[in-house]
Amino acid sequence: MSNSEKATFGAGCFWGAEASFRALEGVVDTRVGLASPTDDRLLQIEVVQIEFDPKTLAYTQLIEHFWGLHNPTSVDRQGSDIGAKYRSAIFFHNTEQQELAQAAKRSLDESGQLNKPVVTGVLPLGHFASASEEHQRYLEKHGKSSCSI
Repeated sequence: MSNSEKATFGAGCFWGAEASFRALEGVVDTRVGLASPTDDRLLQIEVVQIEFDPKTLAYTQLIEHFWGLHNPTSVDRQGSDIGAKYRSAIFFHNTEQQELAQAAKRSLDESGQLNKPVVTGVLPLGHFASASEEHQRYLEKHGKSSCSI
């Protein structure tokens, strides 16, 4: 799709995040993989990269959906997945996404909805490496709807 845009989110296990985002109207495609703000592979985070139609689905709607997928106050952990690669992150693709993500994070933090500060990183997308084909649409391929325990 020529007028589509990309968004990249780290919300813990990428399988569940991918399945949830795929269900949104306006999502054209998804890829799971590892992303980092630089070429340093030691800083990689599990992410889902979303191709979406901005005429149908706004970037801010993707961010709101992202908040509901995980605990944005948890440092390097989502459920039973522990480690830096499971940290909460929004990787921006341009200045507009950066500004919208920072504003959304600030708004959530100031809302009083959470009992701890939001630790989600708002980071430039420096590197994205797609996971192997066996990881793409993993839950769908295995007849599962979530990767919770």
